[in-house]
Amino acid sequence: MGGATVIPHAACAGGRLGGGHGAHLAGRARQHERLVAESGVCLDRAAATVLLHIAEGDPLRPGVLAARLSVEASHVTRQLRRLERTGHVTRVPDPDDRRAQRVQLTEAGRDAVRRIQEARRRGMEMALSAWSTGGLRQLALFLALFLDDFVAHTESPVDGRPSTGLSREGEK
Repeated sequence: MGGATVIPHAACAGGRLGGGHGAHLAGRARQHERLVAESGVCLDRAAATVLLHIAEGDPLRPGVLAARLSVEASHVTRQLRRLERTGHVTRVPDPDDRRAQRVQLTEAGRDAVRRIQEARRRGMEMALSAWSTGGLRQLALFLALFLDDFVAHTESPVDGRPSTGLSREGEK
């Protein structure tokens, strides 16, 4: 494997990460704890989110990353500092502006992303392992319909009228 250190789950914040308020946040915290345990990547949810977004493409400026995540730039800056200290990202010169920098994954960062994605994939496989072939086909169909509608909605004019899309009542 690459240069990322695998840290036992119990060593990550005493085995408790992100103890949020309310059932939803507690559920997300438990999901993240499981992800940390299964991937061996000891990052909090915010840092993992930033890392995964950086992995989606070419090196990018911190301000662009903040806009994509819909968070304040200071939040991203704080997470990037942590990820730099842990060796997951590095800053590189921006070829379009010598005064600016972009962030990119290091080998350790790429390894951490790979392990997180693999743990997520295994989790999905486990969650769907008891589903019938027909149920999986229906899920695939409904996900495709949802994605088509979502894309049509996001590409529609701001006034809310969709420019394209099928009516789900009378499928063609």
